[in-house]
Amino acid sequence: MFVNGIGTAVPPNSYSKLDCWNAFSDSDWFERLGPRAHAVARTVLLRDNGIESRRLAVDSLTDVFHIDPDALHARFLAHAPALARQAGKEALALSKLAPADIDAVVVSTCTGYLCPGLSGYVIEQLGLREDVQAFDLVGHGCGAALPNMRLANGLILAGQCRHVLSVCVEVCSAAMYLDEDPGVLISACLFGDGAGAMVLSRQPQAGLRRIEWLHAESLVAPERRDRLQFESRQGMLRNVLTREVPRLAAQYAGQVLETSLGRTETRRDAIRAWIMHPGGRDVLVALQQQMELDPDDLRYSTAVLRDFGNLSSASVYFVLKGALRDHAPGGHWWLSSFGAGFSCHGALLKVE
Repeated sequence: MFVNGIGTAVPPNSYSKLDCWNAFSDSDWFERLGPRAHAVARTVLLRDNGIESRRLAVDSLTDVFHIDPDALHARFLAHAPALARQAGKEALALSKLAPADIDAVVVSTCTGYLCPGLSGYVIEQLGLREDVQAFDLVGHGCGAALPNMRLANGLILAGQCRHVLSVCVEVCSAAMYLDEDPGVLISACLFGDGAGAMVLSRQPQAGLRRIEWLHAESLVAPERRDRLQFESRQGMLRNVLTREVPRLAAQYAGQVLETSLGRTETRRDAIRAWIMHPGGRDVLVALQQQMELDPDDLRYSTAVLRDFGNLSSASVYFVLKGALRDHAPGGHWWLSSFGAGFSCHGALLKVE
């Protein structure tokens, strides 16, 4: 399988950490929450958390604090299809393919629910064929990109498809929830909205940088499910984010990497670029320490986190796009995502 085009999309409005703090301190929620919650939000938003700005699908930060099931669902319905369309359109253009060339579309999200699923909206808005195979994946959280791509690889290896459109779209502002729990508050300060798309094909496209998918591994630890998950409260999604997440992410990411290197007989020093999910500043620090990396090795992840925040499942599309834009050296690249479950996924790419 080969990567033949990558597209990304974010809402037009960008908000700084200070913007977010000012909006929170002016909101009714500031009065409803206590001094401890204020201290947590102030610490995250007014100190270095690795994030300078986030794109959110709201016209004003005042809208973020309209937290009720109907408003959140309306936000997801309004923006998830539009972001997916924008990212998919860019991926198709870069791959030099027409919508009619796509044989299957795989769409992942965890920040909203639609039935019929988002895949139908993507088919409609991109003008894909009526007989295209359509798959909607849910429940993978921030790690969804790699399972999404692995399904595409299976369809291609089975001979059912020549070209598959992979899409991850998250409207994290449509999964807003606030209470006194520090993990909930930190989550509200980390996530941004965006979408990533990728055209995955049986053969490389002439004139494009050759990116071949060589091998993939996954690890799922359901006994750690309560460390990172969405739960339903009052008809809304509430993100459970615990202090153990950076350590667990680094531990499992290291395990998946070592397993993949061993099974492919690849030397670790052969990896020329690291395409890691930027879950947060502390996550990137833990990854760097666990995997004995230099800070520069994670520069593409750091840049995405700085400019967009944690985009959940869409993040690694942005990181990979950044490495390609920077003309990162050819060779083996390591692509990894992790999230709810606790789950971790990785893929070894060969880039020429």
